[in-house]
Amino acid sequence: MRKVPAVLRQARKAIADLDFLKVLQSEINHEASVKQFQNDESSSFCDFVVDWDSPQSQDVVLRRRCESGEEVVVSAFLGAEGSNENAKFPRDAFMKVGVKKPSLRFLLQFDCVVTAQVGDGCDVEIQNMNYIPSLDLDSSAQKGPCIGSSDERLRDELHKYLEARGVDKSFADSLLLHLHKKEQGQYVEWLHKLQGLVTPSE
Repeated sequence: MRKVPAVLRQARKAIADLDFLKVLQSEINHEASVKQFQNDESSSFCDFVVDWDSPQSQDVVLRRRCESGEEVVVSAFLGAEGSNENAKFPRDAFMKVGVKKPSLRFLLQFDCVVTAQVGDGCDVEIQNMNYIPSLDLDSSAQKGPCIGSSDERLRDELHKYLEARGVDKSFADSLLLHLHKKEQGQYVEWLHKLQGLVTPSE
């Protein structure tokens, strides 16, 4: 016969596991009922195609070839929560945009932050612009100045440069929606896996 303390420890563990399962099931039910982003219609990425979007990763990579022959590559992932609680999306996104001309072996890389505005629409803030002299991943980028401190006319022209290549506010809105839906789906999947791990075997 087992000792009483051992039986009590097992009983306490069973009660704790049951409480944990109840909390997990409550969270799963909550996510299923809210569907904060799942009901939103996903806007099109227009001429961009998805180059990388693994269910196990947090980032997404999109690619577009322009009529001029230029290639535009966008990579993005969610960052910290934004400062505006009333914005459509709670978190900002870090986005890198690379633009390569067909006849040259260098590319321009823009470091950006995508932020949701109150109501509809998103804002793309260009923080830095880098010149990468080679497509070799070992090449060191020649970092440019902080764009935020640059002349307003220069910032406007850089935004127009990206917009002409498809990276506009509509694209940014689609990107933020996609990343939030991706994160929510990963969270629900994680909850189900955790539930399976702690559910007692019959």
